[in-house]
Amino acid sequence: MTGREATVIGGGLAGCEAAWQLAEHGIHVHLVEMKPVRKSPAHHTDKFAELVCSNSFRSDRLSNAVGLLKEEMRILGSLIMKCADSTRVPAGGALAVDRDRFAEMVTKSIECHPNIHTEHTEASRIPEGPSIIATGPLTSEALSEAIAGLPGLSTLNFFDAAAPIVTKDSLNDNKLFRLSRYNRGSDYLNAPMNEEEYGVFIRELLNAETAPVHGFEESMVFEGCMPIESMAKRGYMVPAFGPMKPVGLVDPRTGKEPFAVVQLRQDDAADTLYNLVGFQTRLKFGEQKRVFGLIPGLENAEFARYGVMHRNTFMSSPGFLNERFEMIGREELCFAGQITGVEGYVESAGSGLVAGLTLAARLNGEEPPLFPSFTALGSLGKHVSTFNRDFQPMNCTFGMIDPLPVTPGQKRIRKKQERYEAIAARSLEYIRKISNNTGGR
Repeated sequence: MTGREATVIGGGLAGCEAAWQLAEHGIHVHLVEMKPVRKSPAHHTDKFAELVCSNSFRSDRLSNAVGLLKEEMRILGSLIMKCADSTRVPAGGALAVDRDRFAEMVTKSIECHPNIHTEHTEASRIPEGPSIIATGPLTSEALSEAIAGLPGLSTLNFFDAAAPIVTKDSLNDNKLFRLSRYNRGSDYLNAPMNEEEYGVFIRELLNAETAPVHGFEESMVFEGCMPIESMAKRGYMVPAFGPMKPVGLVDPRTGKEPFAVVQLRQDDAADTLYNLVGFQTRLKFGEQKRVFGLIPGLENAEFARYGVMHRNTFMSSPGFLNERFEMIGREELCFAGQITGVEGYVESAGSGLVAGLTLAARLNGEEPPLFPSFTALGSLGKHVSTFNRDFQPMNCTFGMIDPLPVTPGQKRIRKKQERYEAIAARSLEYIRKISNNTGGR
C-alpha cells in the first residue's frame, strides 16, 4: 500500500481506536480482524472491541491517573471513549459499560466509516506498507512468530484471567446490601461475610480444583488480574486486604463493617447481569459454582459466564518502540495495545490513539503530535520506550507521570488529591492545544 492508505491488524480496543483516528484524518484504512473466521479462547462474540475481562474502565475522577487518561482521550476525539460514555452503567465513581452495547456501537461506527474497509481473516505476516499492529495479548501463533522475527525484539508471556458473571434474579437479596464504597452512591451489590464464613470460603477456595493452563506458573500472573485463588495462596488474609476488603462498606443492617465483602458490579444496561469484582479465577467451572456459592447471597447463583484464564503475549518494547509506539528504524510500522506492554482497556485504546494520530500525521506529510511524559498519554509512551531491567505490563498511574516542578520559594502541594488535580490541569491544558492541531473535539 502507498500514499494515504494504511493497514491496521486487530479489531480490539487499540485497533479500532487507531483505525478511527487514521480514518478521521483522511487515511483509507484496511482493518484486518480474524473473528469470526477464528476466535481466541477468551473471545465469545464476533463484534469489534469485545471486552474479555471486566466491564469497567476504572475510575472517572481526574484525581486518578486513568481518569485523566480518559479525559485526554475524550478531548482528542476518541471513538472508544465516546462509545463507553454512551453505554455506561452505574458504577459509582468508575466508568463501567454494558459490554454488548459498547461492542455493538464500536462495531457499527467502524463498519459505517467511509474510510474504513474491514476484512475478516487471520493475518500471518507483517504488512509491507504503513501499518499498525494492534492484535493484543491474544495474538495468533503465526503472527506472533512474524513479530518475534523483527530485528531487536524479544517477546514475553504472562497469564490473564476474567471474573465470572451471574444473573441478578438468581441472587438472594435478603443477604446483600446495595452501597458504593465510602457512601459514594449505591451502585454495587455487597455480600458481607463474618469471620467464620470467610474462613470456610478461603479453605474451600484453596482446596478447589483448578483448570490446567498450558505453561502456567504463579510467577507469570499479571498482578492486576491475579486469580482469587492465587491471592489466597499468598496468605489467609490477602483477599481480605484485596478485592474482599470491607473498608468503607458499612452494612446498614448491623451498622458495622463486615469482616470481608464480595462486591458485585452491574454488567449490562438492563440490570440483569452482575460480575464478581476482582474474582478472576482459573477454577474449574463446577468448582466455581460450588465455592462461589458459599458467598452469602450467591447460594443459588446462575452463571451467565464462568471465569476463565488465558495466556497473553507482550513485547519487550524498550529499544524496539519509541515513545510514539513506532518501531525504531521503521517509523511507518506502529504497534498498539497490550502487546506493547501497556495494561488495561483505557491504556490499550490510548496507545491506539497515539499510534493512529502519529501514522496519520506522517502519511499526511505533517509532524506527529508530541505527547510529553507530563501527560497520561505521554507516560504510556515513556513506559514502552524506557529501558527497564524487568519490563512488565503497566496500568497508568501518577507515578508514571512527571511530577509538578517545584521552583525555589514555592511550596509543594502536600495533599495528594490536590497535587494530582494540579497535574491533571497541566496535562489537559496541553492536550487541548494538541487537539486544536489534530482535529479533536
